[in-house]
Amino acid sequence: MAEPTKIDLIIRTNMAAREYGIQMTLYRNMVFGKLGVNGTDMECLGFLLSKRISTPTELAKYTGLSSGATTAMLDRLEKGGFIERRPNPDDRRGTLIVFAKSGAEKVAPWFTPVGKAQQELISNYSEDELQLISGFFEQYAKIWEQERKKLEKS
Repeated sequence: MAEPTKIDLIIRTNMAAREYGIQMTLYRNMVFGKLGVNGTDMECLGFLLSKRISTPTELAKYTGLSSGATTAMLDRLEKGGFIERRPNPDDRRGTLIVFAKSGAEKVAPWFTPVGKAQQELISNYSEDELQLISGFFEQYAKIWEQERKKLEKS
């Protein structure tokens, strides 16, 4: 069998990136249903998992929601036991949002095995390969961000 051409590899790479996105979306949608949350709620929770603490304004910016829709989302997540609102010690009028212990206990079982499998996979790559892989994902993310910003302006 002949070695793949650069065009073959470009197509394969784009198809693999697309399939990655599809499979991640399908998995996450299944988890959303099992947890009883919607996709935007889960994006908020994912942001909180990585950041640990946030303000409603940061969450609105991250999710693209209006302030009113962000408040409604936070109300749902608080009612579901996923988050807690705490006073902001640096701003008397402000609120901080953190993952509630019960929320972490609900979410962790669904994502811990995936994270472990990803960690095992990626640890098999050399430092040079990891530079290439991380650069690829960073550039792909920038493309999506740039295109989103174009849409915001139109």
